[in-house]
Amino acid sequence: MATALESSGAKTRRLAELREFLMSRRARVSPSEAGLPDGGARRRTPGLRREEVAVLAGVGVSWYQWLEQGRDITVSPQVLDSVARVLRLSPAERRHLYVLAALNPPALEPAPEDRDMCQGLRRLIDAWMPFPAHIMDRYWNTVLYNDAAAIVLGMRPEITQNCLIAFFTDPLYRARSKGWAELAPKVVAQFRSACSECPDDDGFQAVVEEAKAASAEFAELWERRDILPGGQNRKEMEHPLVGELIVESTQLTVPARPDLVIVLHTPLPVADTAAKLEWLVSPEGRRGAMYPVAG
Repeated sequence: MATALESSGAKTRRLAELREFLMSRRARVSPSEAGLPDGGARRRTPGLRREEVAVLAGVGVSWYQWLEQGRDITVSPQVLDSVARVLRLSPAERRHLYVLAALNPPALEPAPEDRDMCQGLRRLIDAWMPFPAHIMDRYWNTVLYNDAAAIVLGMRPEITQNCLIAFFTDPLYRARSKGWAELAPKVVAQFRSACSECPDDDGFQAVVEEAKAASAEFAELWERRDILPGGQNRKEMEHPLVGELIVESTQLTVPARPDLVIVLHTPLPVADTAAKLEWLVSPEGRRGAMYPVAG
């Protein structure tokens, strides 16, 4: 059903797009792909017929016809999922179907063909050098990081590979972070915001329980129930080789991979931060680094 705030014109356009979208998706699914006889040359309908979609989805023929005609009928997520399965919709197309049917869309999942993007993302964060950059999954587990993140932030294989837990438990990072106490509440609030996007995902709860067990400070901040969207954080650090560094970390997402978060650190125009970062990743700076660069 359309929402009360939706204008009649917007509703008409939405239902018209729903009609055209379903017809186009139905036309591209062959009977053989749906497990039906193809009918040979006698079949004049491209793709599946309406009644075939209805039967395969387990819904009434009249109901599906009304849906495809763009009538203002009541739909449920379960029925839309059945239709999406029969029409072989991609995750993005399934989400679009929910929007056109005026239902809250599900969280976007990466399509199978987009799962292998790590080489391109590795090129992205390596191109961000000499500035730190890393990539984490939806639970803030570390996926990739560049050399500058290892040298400046202390990211390395032997620590917990979860950015939230490492924030509270890695002594090297805490020793370098000048504004750790001020930043900690924001970090926890941003993780709670990420959790709220997937309320039925047990993976988030597992991270929270591990963080609570590892850090009483995290447990106290978690109970505040503060919420902040992921965005930008100012980080002030004291590096043992170059002294003060002030950067701005920005969280970015790629629509095709909503399960990943790219975190880019940009030097602020203070404390000669950009020049210091360039020196740290130079051959001379690497020789003086406290920890070897992760390969």
